[in-house]
Amino acid sequence: MSKKSAPEVSRREFLGNACCAAVGATGLLSALGSLRLMGAVASPGNGPQLPSVAGAPIGSDYKALVCLFLNGGNDANNLIVPMGSGYAAYASARSNLAIPQTSLLPFTPKTPDGRSWGLHPSMAELHSLFNSGKMALLANTGTLVYPTTKDQYLKSTVPLPPQLFSHSDQQVQWQHSVPDKPTSTGWGGRVADLVNTFNTSDQVSMSISLAGKNTFEVGAKVSQYAINTSGAVTLTGSTSSSTSLDGIRFKAQKDIFALSQGSLFETAFGGASGDAIVSAELLNTVLSASGNLATTFPNTTAGNQLKMAARLIAASPTLGLKRQIFFVQLGGWDTHAAQLDNTAPTTGSHASLIQQISQAVNAFYNATIELGVASQVTTFTASDFGRTFRSNGDGSDHGWGSHHFIVGGAVKGTDLYGKMPTLTVSGPDDTTQGRWIPTTSVDEYAATLATWFGVSNTDLPTVLPNIGRFKSPNLGFL
Repeated sequence: MSKKSAPEVSRREFLGNACCAAVGATGLLSALGSLRLMGAVASPGNGPQLPSVAGAPIGSDYKALVCLFLNGGNDANNLIVPMGSGYAAYASARSNLAIPQTSLLPFTPKTPDGRSWGLHPSMAELHSLFNSGKMALLANTGTLVYPTTKDQYLKSTVPLPPQLFSHSDQQVQWQHSVPDKPTSTGWGGRVADLVNTFNTSDQVSMSISLAGKNTFEVGAKVSQYAINTSGAVTLTGSTSSSTSLDGIRFKAQKDIFALSQGSLFETAFGGASGDAIVSAELLNTVLSASGNLATTFPNTTAGNQLKMAARLIAASPTLGLKRQIFFVQLGGWDTHAAQLDNTAPTTGSHASLIQQISQAVNAFYNATIELGVASQVTTFTASDFGRTFRSNGDGSDHGWGSHHFIVGGAVKGTDLYGKMPTLTVSGPDDTTQGRWIPTTSVDEYAATLATWFGVSNTDLPTVLPNIGRFKSPNLGFL
């Protein structure tokens, strides 16, 4: 693993990247106050203080959740494709988006539903993980306020998630899981609030974003810490050298942040800035001292983010962390146009994105094997929504229910969980144009992951306030 120098940014960029994403949801002063929970136990100016467990192996009680967000709305109708007798209807509805049946990667779920299926041809690595029992598929999942049938949808007899086909609204609802109530936290953040007691240090947050600020990791107590693929962001000109001009300037900045201030805002700003500096110093010190991973990662957006997640997992004993939550994101999935796969199934925008994810997730899983924690790390996908079954001529439009996958040594793989929709436009699961009404809620998906991560059944309603409305708080894939 190469040891790249940490990126340098301005003070404004540093605070924006290194601090939590609660601003706007809870108010500026509240956000600045919660920033301090990111964590430096050491005072600004004293330098990083490493916990005494430096160099220790990762314990058997360690666990990590990795949320892989496919930003833009993945066309899951080409992720899981019907084969055999169901293929003709698929090809007719999808028109120019249909993948040739001969190119699909067939798979056989342990729990069959009488239909045969294939994966997108760009998913070779994930197909192998599925067949080896390390990946599960989850069908037709989406945001719901209550379980909803087509009749209820058409007659508006149950509340529906607001702004169903809006990117920004559905991204937020996926990440906080409470579409019918105002909330300032995400379900990942609420999980972190509950399980942070497993950790022996809070010098660096257990909730790390490799893709900037997000709703998923916003907690009431634990704040997300945004870094990038080279490490924690630092102020421009910062250096550990005590004699260089940059070093002298940097020490002066830390000393200023540590001074007593005359107002609440100035105190919060100084504390947040100082704590962020110490957290960045600590994290970059730990990363620079860490050894190399033998696993080779693809040099892609997803590959580089997951590589840093693997490095942070390797560093978890040094950081005193028994639980970690990561947020990784890849954009480009809003494929209204240029989605075409029919002439060359492994090319085109959608195929390229799927290939990138397949290769990156496979490398990450291999890294967890190398680290000896494959059964302690679970990676799962999320996305704004699915897309229409019917082609718009050059791509697909915003949908609702979508299919996802979960990877890890603890996954009960080689199976398809949930219920695949009836793949018929205007059929029993369609609103219009092949926008599938979800048969599994985000709540049920999240509850299964949270339970594996250590949240008790008693505490599940704290993480997922609406979970009591749905029949399966544990879908069984872990």
